[in-house]
Amino acid sequence: MDKQKFEAYMTSFLSQNSKINLISKNDETFLWEKHIFDSLSIEKFFDKYKIHDLKNKTLLDIGTGGGFPAVPVAINYTDLQVNALDSIRKKICAIEEIKTDLNLNNLTTICDRAENLKNIKYDFITSRAVAALKTLIPYAIPLLKDDGCFIVYKSIKAPEEISQAQSVLKKYKAEVTDIIEYKLPLEENYIRNLIIIRKIK
Repeated sequence: MDKQKFEAYMTSFLSQNSKINLISKNDETFLWEKHIFDSLSIEKFFDKYKIHDLKNKTLLDIGTGGGFPAVPVAINYTDLQVNALDSIRKKICAIEEIKTDLNLNNLTTICDRAENLKNIKYDFITSRAVAALKTLIPYAIPLLKDDGCFIVYKSIKAPEEISQAQSVLKKYKAEVTDIIEYKLPLEENYIRNLIIIRKIK
């Protein structure tokens, strides 16, 4: 991890946050713990499945908002081509400013909605703090390569969301293949989950 790059990122992010409120002012104090550390927890997925060569691999972050997990992932995995998607122009503009500040050549921003993306498939799709799992699946699965993974950042209520999404998973011929649990570095017990979804072959 490039600590200097992440320090520069935090400075740039807070500058943008003062203009358009990408995260709440209360959360600024926990920018690393709640947002950046959480975003970088995709490492647990890469490590578990021994995915180390990311050259020519693509990732789409649906509903990137303030750039989580897209920007931290792009900083940490320079070989991975990261696409940050959001329909809100001012958020995309803020991420563009951060991209320029950090010279992130592997980060591309897309101001659009997921259902409007056509004729393109991704190796990995992520989504964090966007919508219920049953709502996300119809947007993500059609954009996923046959051997790709949809990695969804969720709270301790992940099993409940998976249960509610069973009919949608079946409709889109997808299945939950793993749940990777981890904790944020906060005083309270803050459990998070990566839900791993693949297409059924």
